Amino acid sequence: MPSRFMVCIMSGAGSQLALFLFGCYVVALGVHTEEPRVAQHSEAEHYVAAVYEHQSIFTPSPLALVGRKQALDLMNQNLDIYEQQVTTAAQKGVQIIVFPEDGIHGFNFTRTSIYPFLDFMPSPQLVRWNPCLEPHRFNDTEVLQRLSCMAIKGNMFLVANLGTKQPCHNNDPGCPHDGRYQFNTNVVFSNNGTLVDRYRKHNLYFEAAFDTPLKVDHIIFDTPFAGKFGIFTCFDILFFDPAIRLLRDSEVKHVVYPTAWMNQLPLLAAIQIQRAFAIAFGINLLAANIHHPSLGMTGSGIHSPRKSFWHHDMENATGHLIIAQVARNPLGLIGPENATGKMNPSHSKFLEILAGDPYCEKDAQEVHCDGATKWNMNTPPVFHSEMMYDNFTLVPVWGKEGYLRVCANGLCCYLLYQRPTLSKELYALGVFDGLHTVHGTYYVQVCALVKCGGLGFNTCGQEITEATGIFEFHLWGNFSTSYIFPLLLTSGMSLETPDQLGWENDYSFLSKSGLSSGLVTAALYGRLYERD
Repeated sequence: MPSRFMVCIMSGAGSQLALFLFGCYVVALGVHTEEPRVAQHSEAEHYVAAVYEHQSIFTPSPLALVGRKQALDLMNQNLDIYEQQVTTAAQKGVQIIVFPEDGIHGFNFTRTSIYPFLDFMPSPQLVRWNPCLEPHRFNDTEVLQRLSCMAIKGNMFLVANLGTKQPCHNNDPGCPHDGRYQFNTNVVFSNNGTLVDRYRKHNLYFEAAFDTPLKVDHIIFDTPFAGKFGIFTCFDILFFDPAIRLLRDSEVKHVVYPTAWMNQLPLLAAIQIQRAFAIAFGINLLAANIHHPSLGMTGSGIHSPRKSFWHHDMENATGHLIIAQVARNPLGLIGPENATGKMNPSHSKFLEILAGDPYCEKDAQEVHCDGATKWNMNTPPVFHSEMMYDNFTLVPVWGKEGYLRVCANGLCCYLLYQRPTLSKELYALGVFDGLHTVHGTYYVQVCALVKCGGLGFNTCGQEITEATGIFEFHLWGNFSTSYIFPLLLTSGMSLETPDQLGWENDYSFLSKSGLSSGLVTAALYGRLYERD
C-alpha cells in the first residue's frame, strides 16, 4: 500500500540539477532511497537554504489563563528543538533557515489567553537592536533573545514566527479596547543576531487572538548571499497584498514563507500552492509548514520554478529539516521560449485548434478535426459537483483520447488529451468562475482536470491522493486574469513540472507528457483580486 510519507526532490524537464545536501530521495515508510547526485556549479551562483517542518509542542489548554513563566516554559521546549535544527543546519553550511507559523506558541487561543505568550516588538525601522547582545533593553523579549542567539550560533539568517504585542493609546482610533495590538509576526535576524525586520500578517485566517495591521507591511530585506527577499505568511499567499505587490519589485527573487497550512485537495494542498506560486512568479519560495498530520497540516519545501525539494508526511509525528542549494537567480519556466520551444505533435495540434477553433470528434482510436467552427454536439454529459466548496461544472474524461470543452459564466476550459492505457478510474474536466465564500472570500477562475473519488459523477472533487491514470495533455482556458497558478500533482503527493506553460492567442495553457505516476490534479488556478 503506498505511503503518504514523501520526501522528494523534483526537477523540471531539461533543467540542470543543483547540488543538494539532503539528497534526492523519495521515501515510502523509510524503505526506498536514492543517492544524491551532484552537478558542478559556482558557489557564488547559489546559496544554501533550510526550512524546518516542526511538530510543535502545544499547550494542552489554549483557552486557559497562564502566567508568563508557564508560557515561556512551553515555548522554550519548541525553541530547544529550533536550536537543534540550527546546529544541524550550520554543519551543512546553511545561510538562511525558515521556521513555520505558530511553531513556537501554537494556536486556538483567545485574545486574552495568548497574552502571556506574546513578546514585545519594537519597530526595526525605528530601533536597531540585537536582542542576544542587548537582552535587557526591552522587557518581555525572551523569545526574540533566543532566536537572535540562535542566528549568531549558527552564523545564518533566521526567520521565525511568534506572537507580538504593541501598546497603543486612546488617541489612536484603531487601538483595541485593551490598549494593545496583538500581531501574528514573522521576524528576520541576520547572522550576527541583529533584528533585520518584521512582518505582521495581514490576511488572518480565523485568528481571533490577533489584530490585522492598520497598514499592510510590505517587507523586503537584503542579504549578502542572495540579494532581496520578500516575506509573508500562510493565507497571504492567496491575496494581492502583500504577496503580489511585493513581487512587483523585479529584484525580489526569493520569498520566505512561514505557514500553518491545512491541506485541502484537490486544489490547495500546501506543496501544491507553494510550487505553483514559485512557477507563476519565477522566484524561489522557502516554505516552512507546521507538522500536525491529525489536523491535515504538513507540506514544506524549497521551491524554484524548475525544481522542488519538498516534504509531505501524513504518517509520522516528527519534524523534518530540508536543506538545499538554491540558485541566486532562478530560471523561470514561463515565457515565449517555453511556449514556442521544441514542437511536438501534441503541441502542433493544440496550436491548430487555437488557430481554427475546429470541430473535433473522436472514435475509439483517434481524434478527427476539421476546420468547422461549430462544436461536436455528441460531447459527454455536463454535470455539477462540489469541489473545494464551490459548484463546479464538469464533463467526464472518457476514452483513450479526446478534445473537450466545458464553460461556466465567461470562462471556457479546454482539454486535448491522450492516454497510453486506460485505468478503471473516473476523471473529469471542471470549470469554476466565481466568488469562493467558504473559509475565506476570494474570486477564482479555475480549469481543472481531476481524478474523482469513485466512479460516480458526485465523487468528482473529493479529496484523494492516489491515482494510476497517465495522461499526455494540453489544458487551457480564456482567463480574464494574468494571475494564474499552475497546479500539477500526481499519486502519492508528488509534484511534477509542466512541459510548457504560458499564453497562446489570449489563452493560458499548461501541457504535460511523461508523468512519473498517476495524475491526481492538473489545474490552472486563476485569481481575480479586484473582484474579492
